[in-house]
Amino acid sequence: MAKPDNHILIIFGASGDLTARKLIPAIYELFTGDFLPEKFAVVGVSRTELSDDDFRKKVLVESPYLSEEDDNVKKQFASNLHYCALDPQEGGQYGKLVEKLAEVDAEIGNLSNYIFYLSTPPSLYPIIPKNLASVGLNDEKDGWRRIIIEKPFGYNLETAQSLNERLKASFHERQIYRIDHYLGKETVQNVLVTRFANSIFEPVWNRNYIHHIEITSAESVGVEKRGGYYDTSGALRDMVQNHLLQVAALVGMEPPTKVDSYHIRNEKLKFFQSIKPYRDDEISNHVIRGQYVESVIKGENINGYRNEPDVDPNSRTETYVAMKFFVDNWRWAGIPFYIRTGKKLPSRVTEVVIHFKHSPYHLFANHKGVSNSHNQLILRVQPSEGIQFKFGMKIPGSGFDVKNVNMDFLYSSLTDAHLPDAYERLLLDCMMGDSTLYARGDSVEAAWEFIDPILKHWENNPDEKIFGYPAGTWGPEHADSLIDGKEFAWRYPCSNLIDDGVFCEL
Repeated sequence: MAKPDNHILIIFGASGDLTARKLIPAIYELFTGDFLPEKFAVVGVSRTELSDDDFRKKVLVESPYLSEEDDNVKKQFASNLHYCALDPQEGGQYGKLVEKLAEVDAEIGNLSNYIFYLSTPPSLYPIIPKNLASVGLNDEKDGWRRIIIEKPFGYNLETAQSLNERLKASFHERQIYRIDHYLGKETVQNVLVTRFANSIFEPVWNRNYIHHIEITSAESVGVEKRGGYYDTSGALRDMVQNHLLQVAALVGMEPPTKVDSYHIRNEKLKFFQSIKPYRDDEISNHVIRGQYVESVIKGENINGYRNEPDVDPNSRTETYVAMKFFVDNWRWAGIPFYIRTGKKLPSRVTEVVIHFKHSPYHLFANHKGVSNSHNQLILRVQPSEGIQFKFGMKIPGSGFDVKNVNMDFLYSSLTDAHLPDAYERLLLDCMMGDSTLYARGDSVEAAWEFIDPILKHWENNPDEKIFGYPAGTWGPEHADSLIDGKEFAWRYPCSNLIDDGVFCEL
């Protein structure tokens, strides 16, 4: 396997939680898996005054997040870690970073190839690139330069456009990598392979055979210690605008002419541009929002959202969103897409479900006169990563009683395959210069163009209903009204894909 060029990864916000919990463990796994180049280093950047040894101790020796390895491996990895203390907001301090990088370059023999990772509050996203550019660290005359931005990519359409403008004032679009860890998950990537590598699926992946598409991302936890942040964000911004619309684009996009970053991201942009915008009078009927209220789960009293720490007692921030939308193009005309996400639901599960239409004539009805169920293709993102197909089979014995059965594949059955963490995969892709799984600026803005009117409608209509749902349930019952027809309803997924249809969380 080809390895990346020699380079230095510079992490802003190196003393923060994301660095310790996700970034360093991901880099460590790449190191132990022999995916990193021979000449490689990490330079942590933060306001906190630390020496190189202090930084190594904090994120490596004392870390509870690293996989078990012998001390020699950790010592080898530790030698790649360095630290530079500076205030990211103060442009005058960036000379210290230039000096530190020159020092590390000389030590490892790097050729001025740099990746800058912004693991910082969003308020610093436009400031750090500007300060990097002021000292020439955006200039590629001596080596390549890339910058990774964490979500959120703006707070609404206007701020997303402003952020893109300010980023591109310092870096070219091809240098900017907007990371969405959902796109690093193996099953999300496998959506493209399932569709385009199998001739049994692509011919039926359209309005003629599919009744609707359902995307669910459920979390069993509440807002935990993030109440202050979440109360200014909500489920629509936190999950739908980025993660779930990106997944929807992979499900609904047209086939790219080449499997590369440019062509795949072009098709995703076309999908976003094809989503039919809501009229203001449609939003109430097409978007249901909810907020979890107190309940008792397994004998334990569970707080409602408004009783969580740092949450406004009168908050109208949604912890649940269910929505129905259409895509105005040849493939999907008239076929609804449903998205549902929420906190304090019965289980933690993310999946895409392709609901196929019934056969044109209900030949095998059961003794109650009910027709055999429709086929479903389930693409499970997490947990129990895999694929399941539901189809009807005859029950042994006399007559033609039909029962739905499952045919499934789990990634865990590939015992010899390492299933990389999303950050591992995405960091390695950036190191290789592959931006396929990163969001492009125009796609981010196109997604906001669909979401922004919903936010404005809620803001302009403070009396718009927000439905309560007991913590531990599948959200407000009003969401059931989104799915038309008596024979179709939301799927209630099991956390274990193998047990689907046999045992599920209530």
